[in-house]
Order: sequence, then C-alpha cells, then structure tokens
Amino acid sequence: MSEPAPAIWTHALTKHYGDTVAVDKLDLSVPPGEVFGLLGPNGAGKTTTILMLLGLSEPTAGRVRVVGLDPTRSAIDVKRRVGYVPDSVGFYNHLTGRENLQYTAALNGLDRTAGEQRAATLLKEVGLEERADEPVRVYSRGMKQRLGIADALIKNPDVLILDEPTVGLDPRGADHVLELVTRLATERGVAILLSSHLLGQVQAICNRIGIFVRGKMVASGTVDELAAQHGGRMTVEVEVAEQGADLRPVLEGIPDVVQISRDGDRWLVGVQHDVRRELATRLAAANLTVVHLRQRTEELGAIYRRYFREEEDGSSEH
Repeated sequence: MSEPAPAIWTHALTKHYGDTVAVDKLDLSVPPGEVFGLLGPNGAGKTTTILMLLGLSEPTAGRVRVVGLDPTRSAIDVKRRVGYVPDSVGFYNHLTGRENLQYTAALNGLDRTAGEQRAATLLKEVGLEERADEPVRVYSRGMKQRLGIADALIKNPDVLILDEPTVGLDPRGADHVLELVTRLATERGVAILLSSHLLGQVQAICNRIGIFVRGKMVASGTVDELAAQHGGRMTVEVEVAEQGADLRPVLEGIPDVVQISRDGDRWLVGVQHDVRRELATRLAAANLTVVHLRQRTEELGAIYRRYFREEEDGSSEH
C-alpha cells in the first residue's frame, strides 16, 4: 500500500523581505494524522512560513502545496480545507460562543440547522458546552483558544495550523488544548502543524519536530533522530533481579557502549544507537534476569540548544 500524499509539502520555500531572508529554502512534508512541531524562537521564520502555507504571503522562491493545492494560486480553495488558529484569536465579544460558531458556519455555507448542530458538537468537543451561551467577553484566554480551535474545525478541515496555541495559558488550560490537538490527529487523521517556542509542549505531543533557527530548518525528525543527527548519545537504563551483580563485564563487551555508570540498583549505559535487544540477549546468556530495560529519551531542550548554538557559531564566522 502506497503512503498517502502529504497534506503539507514544501521544497526550497524561500521568503525575502528586502535584504532579510525570513525563510531560507525550507523542505517540509507533513502527512495526514501527524502532529509536526515547528520549534524556534520568536523571529525564526515560523509565522512567515504559516502565512505562505495559507496563501497570505507569496513566496520569493520555491514550491508549496497544501492538500495538493498551490496556496498562491488557489488561496480560497486552501482556506476551505485548512483551519488556522493564530496566537491571539479574535471573536465578536458581544456574541456568545455558540453564536460566534454559528456565524462562522454560515460563512462556510452551512444552513441554519446544520450550523447549529455543528456548533453544538464542537462546543462539546472542546469542553465549552456549559459556557456556550455566555458572551465571549467573559471568556478566559484558554477558553478563547479552545473556541478558536472549534471555530477552525467548523469547516471540517484536512489540515489544522496552530501558531503558539498555548501562550498565556495556565497549565490546565494548556493541557486541555494539547489533548484536543492530539485527539484531532489520532482520531480524525487531521494533519497538524504546531508552531511554538515551548519545548516541553512540543516534545509532549509532536510526532516529529523541525528546529528553526534564523529562517532555516536546521534539523527535523523525532527527538531520538534529532539527537542521532547531531552525534547525540542515548542512555539505556537496565536493572537485574540479582542484586549486587556486576554488569560491567557484560556491558563492556557490547560495541558502541561509550559510558557506564550506576544510579542505585540501575545501570546507565551510554550508547550511540539502540542496543536493548543485544543487551537483553547477553544478560540472559550470563544467567541474569532483566527487571527493567528502558531507553531514556534525551530532553529536547538539550538537543535544541546544541543546534541553536551550532547555527549561531556558524553565522558568526561569515
């Protein structure tokens, strides 16, 4: 079975503002059902990328396709199939949450009955059912963000683009938004592009991550892949039932083990690639019973700082 066509695809996508390169030769591919995180500081080029995907800014060079369409030439068709939630969502504050969604439904061509049903379903889905008939002016920022997601989902989009969706939210509100994003990808197959500078949230919900520095995507992949691309090291935790057993002779015999240390009853093994299967086999051959064997994922913050520092150092040389 062939893989589905990417919902978002770019090749060498570039945007100049005068002499400033806001986005530099971006290659990106996001399939349906994936949450892809664009991670970078403010000013890195994330929002400019989003504007080009939406057809709101014309690329200087390169190619872009969203649901198979060129946003520059087919902006209206792209907008029909893409939901967008900016970092600050705007609504008619004198209207209720329900009325705002029904208005959006009418703008998207739904008749009154269908619009009312769609609004009711989405208000329940984003956890605003009990507050639906209050004016938006009394909503908290978190409630407005959730209403914004519901608003973007009125058109039942194939792609959802979120620009800093949890900025300014308390932890509970942020968790609610992130749980909703995850459900949309896994249950509905929506392709989601999430732009953020919040490393922990990106690591928590994104299937893959692209690190943006000075308009360039300097690396992309899973957290483990990013660590490996940068020569990173993985750590495997191992514990056996036989307390006091010395695992060092077994561990030292495994290729690519670069560091061995202990943390209580657990041994920490620094490796260049995943050796868990070989490790389990060798421990069993040594008549040792494994009770814990886990690969410890490197924190995204450490990986990001390495890439950011490398790019900054490289820029200063020119």
